[in-house]
Amino acid sequence: MSEIAWLLIAFLSGSLPFSPLLGRLALGRDIRAYGDGNPGSTNVFRAGGRWAGVAALLLDGFKGAIPVGLAYWGDALRGPWLVAVALAPVLGHAFSPFLRGRGGKAVATTFGVWAGLTGPEAPIVLGCLLAAWFLALDNSGWALALTMLCFLGHLLNYRPDPALIGLWAGNAALLAWKYRADLGRAPRLRTERAARLLRRLGRAA
Repeated sequence: MSEIAWLLIAFLSGSLPFSPLLGRLALGRDIRAYGDGNPGSTNVFRAGGRWAGVAALLLDGFKGAIPVGLAYWGDALRGPWLVAVALAPVLGHAFSPFLRGRGGKAVATTFGVWAGLTGPEAPIVLGCLLAAWFLALDNSGWALALTMLCFLGHLLNYRPDPALIGLWAGNAALLAWKYRADLGRAPRLRTERAARLLRRLGRAA
């Protein structure tokens, strides 16, 4: 398949608004009326609970993983075209034409794209880093930014492919734009939460 075809397929896949659709069809609710108004899986959790949220999270991840994984592993797409195709689902989710350009923040789709390229490796690394920074900081934008910065260190050490580094740069820039309001506020350490966690670990030991 041609590179242009993969690019269009990946963007279209990413732009499919699964979370709002799930909210409408399964919950009978507009998830954008909850939380921060974002049309993503986080507000499906708020509107419909755990299982609806997990379903939305998986759908938003798969729409990145499937086209990118097929292009990378099935069609051996590499180099600059791989960067473009792997960024396309993230851009599609963030600026979905089905939502008049007002898409979600693309975190789940980001995880999906990296899963399509590395299997479980990148999602596990990203997930552990994100959990640690969310425990440490009260600002989700800064937690995500520092997660991506640490993930760059992982890539440079274990997967120093220029295409993956290029993808990381584009992905990090897009996430920074979507979280620009959070990044405009200084983060604070969650000292009380960290102290509670350390006490629990101490008792468990």
